[in-house]
Amino acid sequence: MIEEILRLGFDHVELGHGVRLSLMEGIQKVYDRGDVRFSSLHNFCPLPVEITRASPNCYQYTSHIAAQRERAMKLTLQTIDWAARLGAPFVVLHLGSVPMDPVTDELGEMMKAGKQFSREFTTRKLAIVREREAKAPLYLQRSTEALKKIAAYAAEKNVHLGVESREAYEELPTERELGPILDEINSPHVGYWHDFGHVQLKHNLSFLDHYQWLSSIKDRLLGCHLHDTKWPNQDHHLPGDGEIDYDRLVPLIAPETFFVWELSPKRETNGILAAKTRWLERFG
Repeated sequence: MIEEILRLGFDHVELGHGVRLSLMEGIQKVYDRGDVRFSSLHNFCPLPVEITRASPNCYQYTSHIAAQRERAMKLTLQTIDWAARLGAPFVVLHLGSVPMDPVTDELGEMMKAGKQFSREFTTRKLAIVREREAKAPLYLQRSTEALKKIAAYAAEKNVHLGVESREAYEELPTERELGPILDEINSPHVGYWHDFGHVQLKHNLSFLDHYQWLSSIKDRLLGCHLHDTKWPNQDHHLPGDGEIDYDRLVPLIAPETFFVWELSPKRETNGILAAKTRWLERFG
């Protein structure tokens, strides 16, 4: 797995939330030989042994079930331990969700049907916002309290935590909620992880303006997940094969920032190589 990534010309690897525990011994050996460097691990990594497929939200700090909140915490600390062992400076985190019916795909389907300017779409979107605003405070408190504990542990291990932008409106935090959370944590080991595709999907749904948001948060940015989107709600395409205005957005970001290519497994080698060549020509 790692050798294939290196052959594509990438010099760092992010270990994702689908990496099984049985692979970690071999990954450790490759790292110990000096063959690879890791940019980041995506929580939970390795995949919990009782979970059969990649599922970063299988346990949440916001759950009503105490045992699930404890399991989420234990697995996160384990991910931080692995990041320290593998020399990865960052762990990427999801903070949980507000319990409500999934709504983002529903709005996307309405847009596909040409209803984005209809009274039906506006009424539904406003109802969703009201519901989330009413329910969110308890879950924001739970996620913030969990993050405080995780941040203290990460600081001991000299690992930095990137709170990732989420594509689903019911997940935590929204962009409006993120700043106050970071202010309350107030740790140099906690910052923001910008997922270009996720933010673009919210841009398409008119929850935010992509350029405006990145401009406002760039000083707290630790790293990025890089992929492209096709209107209104398809993501994980090759950079340059979609609609994201990278020429406008990338100059906002410090050049030393990690750009982790987070692609669909459907993307083929020749396409990745071509996209990588185009990226290097445009951005270095």
